[in-house]
Amino acid sequence: MHSKFRRTGALACTGAVVFGALAIAAGTQADAQQPPLDQILGQSLQGKDALTKVQSRLAEVAQRNGLPEQKLLDTLASDKTSWLDKDGRLFFREPGLTTTEKAPEASPRWATEAVAAAEGPAFELHSKPGSNRVIYLDFDGHTITGTAWNSSVDPVNVTAYDTDGNAAVFGTAEQDVVHEVWARVAEDYAAFDVDVTTQQPAQDLINRTSSSDQQYGTRVLIDPTTWYQSNCGCGGVAYIGVYDNAGQHDYYQPALVFTKGVGTGAKNLAEAASHEAGHNVGLGHDGTASVGYYEGHGSWAPIMGVGYYRGISQWSKGEYSGANNTEDDYSVIGTHGLALRTDEAGDSTGAAAALAVGATANGFIAAEADTDVYRVDVSAAGNYTATASAGALGGNLDIKLDLLNSAGTVVTSADPASGQSNAGTPTGLGATVTSNLQPGTYYLRIDNVGYGNPLNTGYSTYGSRGAYSLAINPS
Repeated sequence: MHSKFRRTGALACTGAVVFGALAIAAGTQADAQQPPLDQILGQSLQGKDALTKVQSRLAEVAQRNGLPEQKLLDTLASDKTSWLDKDGRLFFREPGLTTTEKAPEASPRWATEAVAAAEGPAFELHSKPGSNRVIYLDFDGHTITGTAWNSSVDPVNVTAYDTDGNAAVFGTAEQDVVHEVWARVAEDYAAFDVDVTTQQPAQDLINRTSSSDQQYGTRVLIDPTTWYQSNCGCGGVAYIGVYDNAGQHDYYQPALVFTKGVGTGAKNLAEAASHEAGHNVGLGHDGTASVGYYEGHGSWAPIMGVGYYRGISQWSKGEYSGANNTEDDYSVIGTHGLALRTDEAGDSTGAAAALAVGATANGFIAAEADTDVYRVDVSAAGNYTATASAGALGGNLDIKLDLLNSAGTVVTSADPASGQSNAGTPTGLGATVTSNLQPGTYYLRIDNVGYGNPLNTGYSTYGSRGAYSLAINPS
C-alpha cells in the first residue's frame, strides 16, 4: 500500500511536472507575444492616458516601479502630475507658480565676497559628512546626457544658478540662497543617515552599480534655464523610487527644480528640492479628494504637498482632514535606502549624555518616540537658564524642554505654542526654562511634541523630528 502510494505519487508528480512545463512554456510564449512597454506607450504619457495603454499590464508596471498595483492605479487615475515614460517608469511634473508666488525671500548674510562658481564655503556644506548616502544640491551647472530626460535632447547643458546676470561668478546674495536652501533641506532630512551637501561628490558616490554598492545617492539640480520648464510649465520633475536603484541608477537622475517654475528664493527652492528628492526616495503626493497638493493649515504643511506658504513643513502620514495619501513617509523612505540616524544621547537619566554649564550640545530627534536626556552638574547656587533651539532655518522639530532634579522629578518645563511670523519663519519650536538651582546634579530632557489638532489646526509628533541645540547658563 505504502509502496503503491509512492509510485502513484511519483506518477502524479511527473504528470504535474509535464503539465507545469507545458503551462510555463505556453505562458512564456504568450509573454513573448506581448509587445514591450516602450512599443505600447511610445512616449511619455500623462497618468490617465498612460493608464489606458497599460491597464492590462498594470501589475508588471507596478512591479517595475516598486509600488503596490492599487497605489499605481490610484496615482495614474487621480494625480494629474503623474506620468509614465515610454519604459513604464513613473515620474512627476510639478506645476509652476504664479509670479507673485515666486517672489524671493530675503536670505541671511553669510557670504562676504563674490566667488567663482562652486568655490567658497557655500559650496562646502555637509549635513552628515562620511555618510554612505548623499543628496547633492547642485547649483553650479551640469551636463545631462544619456538619461531618461534626454529622449528629445542630448546633451542638455544646464548653466549655474544665477540671479545677477553673471553665471560664472556667485555673488554674495546668490551664495546666501545656496546656504539657506542647504540648511532647509538638511533639516528636512536631518532624521536620516544621509549627507545633504553642496560640495560635488565623486560620481561613484551618487551612482549605484549593484546591490552590493552601499555608497549612493541623488543629485537635485537647481536649473535656471527654460529647457524643460518651457515645455511643461513645471516647478520640478523627478522619478519615483529610484534612489536605491541597483541598475540604471544614473539613467533616472537627476531630480530637477526649475527656478523659472518656483522662483529664485531660498524658501521655495528648498521646499521644491526636498519634495523632488522625496519622490526619488519613493514618496507620492499628499493631497485631498479635490486637490492634488495639500497646502496645509495653520502654520503647517506636508513636504509632499505644498510647503511654500507655511512656516513648518514636515513629513506626513496623512493625518489631516481629507487626506488622500496615508503612506508612512518615514517607513517608505526607509525602504529606499535611507535609515534613521543613530541616537546620540540616551533617553533616560541613567543613559544621559554629559553637558557642562556654559557648553552647547547639538543633537537630533530621529524617531518619533525618541527623547534626549543630558546630565548637568551645577557647582554654584543661582539662577540658571536652559535653552533648546530647533533648526534655525526651516525647523521641523517642535521641542518640549524639561528640567529634572537628581531623582528624575520634573522641576519645570516649557512647551510654547508654535506658529509662524511669515511663511519662511516658524515660531515657538524652541523652548526655554529658568530655575533657581542649588549645587547638585540635574537633567535636561528634550522631547518632540505636536501642536493643536492634526486634522485641521496643527500636527502630531509624527513629523516633529530634526536638529536641535541645547545650552544651560547662569542667568
